Amino acid sequence: MIDPVQSLAFSMQSNPGVYALLLGSGLSTSAGIKTGWGIVLDLLSKLAAATDVDSDVRLEDWYRSKYDEEPEYSRLLKALAKTPTERWQLLRQYFEPTEQEREEGLKKPTEAHRAIAHLVSKGFIKVIITTNFDRLLETALEDAGVPTQVLSSLDQVRGALPLSHNQACVFKVHGDYRDTRIRNSPEELNSYPKEYNQFLNRVFDEFGLIVCGWSGKWDGALRNAIHRATSRRFTTYWAQYGRLTDEAQRLIKHRRAEKIYISGADDFFETIKHTIQSIEDLSSPHPLSPEIAVANMKRFLASPDYRIRLTDLIESTLRQAATSTAGEEFDIRNMPTPTAESVAKCLVAYESAYSTVLLMAPVAGRWAEDDHFHVWASALERLSTNRDRSGDIILIALKTYPAILLLYALGIGALASDRLTFLGRLFNIRVSDHGMDGQSVSILSALFAARKLPTALWGLSLKDDSWTRFTLNHWIYNLLREPMRQVAPSDEQYSMIFDRFEILLALAFPPRHEGRHYWSPLGMFHYRRGNRIRILDEIKNSLSSLERDSPFVSSGILDENPAKSLQDIEKLEGFAARWAESWGEFY
Repeated sequence: MIDPVQSLAFSMQSNPGVYALLLGSGLSTSAGIKTGWGIVLDLLSKLAAATDVDSDVRLEDWYRSKYDEEPEYSRLLKALAKTPTERWQLLRQYFEPTEQEREEGLKKPTEAHRAIAHLVSKGFIKVIITTNFDRLLETALEDAGVPTQVLSSLDQVRGALPLSHNQACVFKVHGDYRDTRIRNSPEELNSYPKEYNQFLNRVFDEFGLIVCGWSGKWDGALRNAIHRATSRRFTTYWAQYGRLTDEAQRLIKHRRAEKIYISGADDFFETIKHTIQSIEDLSSPHPLSPEIAVANMKRFLASPDYRIRLTDLIESTLRQAATSTAGEEFDIRNMPTPTAESVAKCLVAYESAYSTVLLMAPVAGRWAEDDHFHVWASALERLSTNRDRSGDIILIALKTYPAILLLYALGIGALASDRLTFLGRLFNIRVSDHGMDGQSVSILSALFAARKLPTALWGLSLKDDSWTRFTLNHWIYNLLREPMRQVAPSDEQYSMIFDRFEILLALAFPPRHEGRHYWSPLGMFHYRRGNRIRILDEIKNSLSSLERDSPFVSSGILDENPAKSLQDIEKLEGFAARWAESWGEFY
């Protein structure tokens, strides 16, 4: 299923200006702005304190009992402040920041306001209807340099220019805090002037609608305006945070709206902004969802300001892939006895689920900062920990395939920009081993030791691969070729980086027990003699000339004793030569 946010972003990008926003108080709560009812309650609490009312009493009930009227916003303001100037001074505290609030970042435009202003400046949004009294949206639009027609009173609506003549129009349907004629009472919220209704009828008939931060509970006249609109030219999207009111549910059903579950207005509008930007950057009318994720990641990597957003993107993509592989079809208890055909089918299913991850990982390996390493490390730890201990060796080993793919993609991406330290951190990840009383083991042992997936697949001929002893290496080599074009455009460059990764993996593999024959994970370099000699000579020269200062040592990939590492290289050369003699070699 396509994410509804992506669907909305595609529609906005391909139909600029056809969506209107309907914004409620939820847009400004993160800025520390009270709702109209919140202001009423605060004024009531101060009035009650001035008359020595018991603090446990329900304020609105106390007010009705004492004054024999409803605690309505306009009526309460007029009673507490007699002149317009006095009312203005009374309200400023709720909408304008003090010095301390300014230092705390309160009562100023939020990320959501800024993102909306950006969308307006780019022409994706023209009309905004809001029930909010504050001026945060206008401030954000002014800061973005957007000429805006603001309508907050009947006179302004009557004299408004046609919507087609404005770059942006903000209709503050309940008024502005600078004007005490704010709509707040039930009567005012259930009935609008004729001119308001005419304006709303046109907007809801001609535009698609994006609703955010509005409950729909108190605003009867606004609900009626939406119900009156019968047009379905463009989809209605309803951003939902928490439980929907009954009124909202009825409106969603009436408009046949798409519900979008969000964590907050800031994240919602920032995601829309960045997704549209990524679509624009790709210069393609229908780019694939994985490409959008990669474009977003590149954008987030370019600035430390997006550190949290980048982490959220990576975690959500990994979580989605993990969810896709948690079904019965990936349960080894439901799998048939492995054959080349069934194994290939399982590998392809894993690859499909992790397709977006495999596009993102090479870019992350090449460019990600250290403070994002833990996200990928956590994913590798989860994917490498195999709790299945009984059954067919191949079926058990298949569960680690996503971890192997992710390690290859991250590691090869790192080597594309010679980031040996990043690669060393990957190789030194520790994972739980449920067969060793909860002890941790090297991730390389968990994934590449004997009886693990690469050796378990020896002899299986997938896709008529003639080099059957190294089935998985060839399979991964071919699979990652396209994702790796981002970091290794030429085939020759890719071949060299791939072999360099597998050689360093073999050298970093945990030490064998003394007295046993040398063994290390096998790789494509066993066949490709030319690449192998060139890479191993580079490593040996670095160790001989720089010793402990060699980046292969300081990165944690090779043993801190250069002499020991040179011995390991000699053993690996002999091991590879014996295999090449038995199975042939590419020169």
